[in-house]
Amino acid sequence: MTFRGASVPAEPGQSVAAALVAAGILDWRTTRGAGRPRGLFCGIGVCFDCLITIDGARAERACLIPAADGMRLGDALEPGEDDPPGRDTDGERDDESDDADGEENGDAAHP
Repeated sequence: MTFRGASVPAEPGQSVAAALVAAGILDWRTTRGAGRPRGLFCGIGVCFDCLITIDGARAERACLIPAADGMRLGDALEPGEDDPPGRDTDGERDDESDDADGEENGDAAHP
């Protein structure tokens, strides 16, 4: 595998995230607003902190994808790209239609 031009070895059965961490790479993206580093956090696909681009597929969870020879790894979103649908680059849902009391689109009939 390669990450930002550097070779990253992987053991059979390792996830992309595990291979990156084993190679000493602890962060592979930054948050949009503050530019804080993000990498492996939960390791089980729940938190979305480990988003990465794999072979051009944006916003993949590195902890869930098995490592394979020849993979090209990069940032979750390249500069200037839009967010993946349904999630922002911090892993939070993009439900801007939700208001403060949890009613979607102001329709009280739908919880």
